Formats: sequence, C-alpha cells, structure tokens
Amino acid sequence: MLRGGVVSYSNSKSLRDVLAADYESLARRLTRCLGSPDVAREALHEAFVRADRVSDAVPLRSPVDYLFRMALNLAKDHRKGERRLLNASEIEAIMALPDDRPGPAAAFESRLEFELFERALAELPQRKRDVFICAHIELVPHREIATRFGINVRTVEFDLQHAMEHLSRRLGRKVVRRFGPRASSRSNELG
Repeated sequence: MLRGGVVSYSNSKSLRDVLAADYESLARRLTRCLGSPDVAREALHEAFVRADRVSDAVPLRSPVDYLFRMALNLAKDHRKGERRLLNASEIEAIMALPDDRPGPAAAFESRLEFELFERALAELPQRKRDVFICAHIELVPHREIATRFGINVRTVEFDLQHAMEHLSRRLGRKVVRRFGPRASSRSNELG
C-alpha cells in the first residue's frame, strides 16, 4: 500500500518481518533474561502467532523492541501459569490420600437399606410415624412432641418404642433403648 509515496506495512507484517530477520539475536536476548533457550524460543514462537492480532491503529516505532517485550511478557505469563500447576511430588501425595467415600457396592447397599427403612416407616400408623420423625430426625424434645400432638410424654415414649420395635423387626436390627427412666441402683441390687 502507498501512502504519500512511501511503502506502508501493517504492524503484523512488520513484526513477522523483524522476527524473520532478527530471530537469533532476539532469542539470545530473551535467553539472557529468561535463563533458558527453550523458554526463549517458545516465547518467540508464541509472539509470532500473536503478531497477527496486533492492531494497525497506531504504527509501531520499534518492532524489534515490541516483539522482545511481547515475548518476555508471554514467557512470564507462562511461568505464572506453571506455578499454579502441581508438580509431580504434589500429585503423588494427593494420589496417596485414601479415598474415604464408600464404593459403588456400599452405596448401593445403603440406598437399598434406606428404601427398606422408608417402606417400614410408611407402614407405621400416622401419629407414631410423625412422633418418630419429630424425635429422631428433627430432634424435637419429648415434651414438645407431646404438646404438638396433644398427648402426654408417656404416650410419646410408647409411640417411639412401638416405632423402634417395628423398624428393628423390618430392618433385622436390635433395638437399643436410649430414652426413658433408668433402673435405680437399689432395684438392681434387689433383682
């Protein structure tokens, strides 16, 4: 393209031409700054690829300095990205951590057992089911359950005992009594 009788190149063409003409000197300068000829050449390659994206809005005064700075910044960005990556020993340490999650067979068995529990719970009369859910799932105190359902605390305990016995039979588990009065030490001595 001619402008006022002078041949004008686009910025991207100027950068590619400079890179082709001064590749070795740019590579040496970058190697001194970066400490590695491989990193310097990789940065120059990336700069060449990105040269096509340079805008022509403002003409470049020094394409060589622009290329050098672009390659240097690309190399620094690449190093920052590598620092975020794990090294081999870190990956090895992570892989050595035990996996505490249940395996597929245990997860399947748990799901089946939960479905069995839900079916057994659904077999209970409505109030006993609701009392069980309040006490064991929502962790509501027995007095509050009694007030909520308009029954006395002893009835709450009876409903819970009945629910637990039913669920233990259906699930093949032993009932462990965790509520109600404990036997006094004197009655144990007499018994």
